[in-house]
Amino acid sequence: MKIINSNKINRRSFIKRSGVAGGGLVITFNLLNSFNSLTPLSDNIDNIKYNDFTSYIKISDSGKVSIFAANPEIGQGIKTSLPMIVAEELDVPWKDVNVVQAGLDTKKYKNQWAGGSLGVKMNWDILRKSGAVAKQMLINAAAIKWGVDQSECFAESGYVFNENNQKHSYGELVSEAAKLDIPENVKLKNPDQYKIIGKNVTNVDIKKIVTGEPLFGIDYTEKGMVYASVLRPPAFGQKLESFESDNAKKIKGVIEIVKFGNKVAVIANSTWNAMKGKKALKANWKNPEILEDSEFHKNKLNELLDSNQFKSLRKDGDVEKAFSEADKVIEKNYESPFLPHNCLEPMNFFADVTDKKINLVGPIQTPERAANEVAKLLNRDIKEINVKMTRIGGGFGRRLIPDFVVEAADISNRIKKPVKLVYSREDDMAVGMYRPAIHYRIAASIKNNKITGYWLKESSINSNMYGLIPNFLPAGALKNYQVDAVNYKSNITTAPWRAPYTNFLAFAEQSFFDEIAEELKVDRVQFHLDLLENVKGTTDKRIQYNPERFQKVIKTVAKKAKWGEKSKGVFKGFSAYYCHNTHVAQVAEVELEDGYPIVKKVICAVDCGILVNPIGGNNQAVGGIIDGIGHAMYGDFEFKKGVPNSKNFDKFELIRMNQTPKVEVHFVKNDFSPTGLGEPTLPPVGAAISNAIYKAMGVRLYKQPFSKELKLKNIIG
Repeated sequence: MKIINSNKINRRSFIKRSGVAGGGLVITFNLLNSFNSLTPLSDNIDNIKYNDFTSYIKISDSGKVSIFAANPEIGQGIKTSLPMIVAEELDVPWKDVNVVQAGLDTKKYKNQWAGGSLGVKMNWDILRKSGAVAKQMLINAAAIKWGVDQSECFAESGYVFNENNQKHSYGELVSEAAKLDIPENVKLKNPDQYKIIGKNVTNVDIKKIVTGEPLFGIDYTEKGMVYASVLRPPAFGQKLESFESDNAKKIKGVIEIVKFGNKVAVIANSTWNAMKGKKALKANWKNPEILEDSEFHKNKLNELLDSNQFKSLRKDGDVEKAFSEADKVIEKNYESPFLPHNCLEPMNFFADVTDKKINLVGPIQTPERAANEVAKLLNRDIKEINVKMTRIGGGFGRRLIPDFVVEAADISNRIKKPVKLVYSREDDMAVGMYRPAIHYRIAASIKNNKITGYWLKESSINSNMYGLIPNFLPAGALKNYQVDAVNYKSNITTAPWRAPYTNFLAFAEQSFFDEIAEELKVDRVQFHLDLLENVKGTTDKRIQYNPERFQKVIKTVAKKAKWGEKSKGVFKGFSAYYCHNTHVAQVAEVELEDGYPIVKKVICAVDCGILVNPIGGNNQAVGGIIDGIGHAMYGDFEFKKGVPNSKNFDKFELIRMNQTPKVEVHFVKNDFSPTGLGEPTLPPVGAAISNAIYKAMGVRLYKQPFSKELKLKNIIG
């Protein structure tokens, strides 16, 4: 039987099961290098014996296709976009696809987590091949039925046709296809043949979301389940000395009170009663040597910037020599605050620990890590732990850390009951994890009206070189370039925050670029384009961005925003940044109303390769921009003696609907493989706004949030 040759797939990467329970096509893939491959399964899933699969799909005798999403859905849309990739190559109508969330299975799945805007990028090739292999097997089965060569057959919309216009549905072919060998070579579609990819597809969970059907972790219940609320230290670094629970036990519905570690859990018959019981507890806490204030951290970070404790992450040429020979050196400091994650759905998780098994259910970005940490805590075999993932009401990096999962399991193990742990908003914000405060010092040397050297220093909290990317622009564009980092430990717990590493660094560098361009009397957009021109033809494998693609997004946004054209009362700021494998350029438009800068519009150009789902991609891009605006403008979070100044939204200012500008996103069309969209549009927007504010008010901003900085400068009331 002739095989159509294209994109050869190694036979060792495929393991075929010919036994099909209930009828249907089964193909399993053992692709350890895949992020989340797809495997078709039989109709009767419960009776299938799983081998070392990485993921799966199911094609039934009726022709319906079930695609099981292995990775957590946190609002980034992969539960919709990844199945679209398979359905495209399988040539099945999207209306015939059913998407189901899978649970954790470390034997079948590799890298079963969500973060870093990597979902589509890491899945693209294997998912296309998965769909194409299944389609080719169906074609081969039809060819045998008709007694013709497979080259005379083709698949379309869930059917296989021959040259005589005869057809068989996929459902009529699956049983025969299951008996055939896996083809080593399959033909993948060209982008101009796509029918699903590149078309707007509604989120597969949208009906459940808008109708309130149980879907999120906070919705999950089981018969006999009790609820837990946990009292934690009110200030970071405190230790529990003693507690008195008599008043808490008097609260109706409170079942028991348990101390575990440095915390106390109140168990009740409802979340409300558990939280009331927690408020009735009285505890004595021992303070550490230092209860950390925000001022303490600011002083410490600045002290480190002046120290000689740095570690060099990249050192090209001789920056010190360039500075000593310069006509002028520009040096600026940039400061960011701690920031909470503020997921709409507060931390919660269900745990049922028994002697034979441990069931965990809830919203987590890292299910395998959660299982491993629970196994370690309880000294249990990882095989005894079952993790079921719900849809997540916001992650932003907070749910990469499974501390709340471990808490739930610890409590269940102690009380010998299934328990649902639920944080209050105050728990979530006041005793959670935060984006660490970071300070940057950036300096550039200028000689003969050209930039000759660039030196970036970072001091940060709780993370070894957290927040620093030494190989992004201007890396590769300048002969003399150096990046150094230093950090120190704090009692305040920190975690990755949306667009880790770059969410504040982009503001610092792109604001600094604006000052350099002004000093050189060069147009801001042209300055960026010229830097990229220096990178073309580089052989430096550390450079991740593509200068040509980067230039194209810059030229696109300049054209769409009519950069260089003046409009009365409208002030424009430019910023461009590459991160999470995606090139982004933005122009922010600011107007003054009663002397206050108002962001009216943001124009954005994005090169993320092939856009799988335009409506989903646009939502991600717009969401990232609005999130970035809100935190750059208003996100103020400080500590006084180890206690946050904001414990709920009455004091912590999030961007409001009437503060949200018009956002216009333009995707650069090309045939490059897709990259991420959940994070890349957030980092550059802060600088686009600050540069526009400078144009409007003549004030440079070096600290976030901007609203607070403008007040401190007595620019606004």
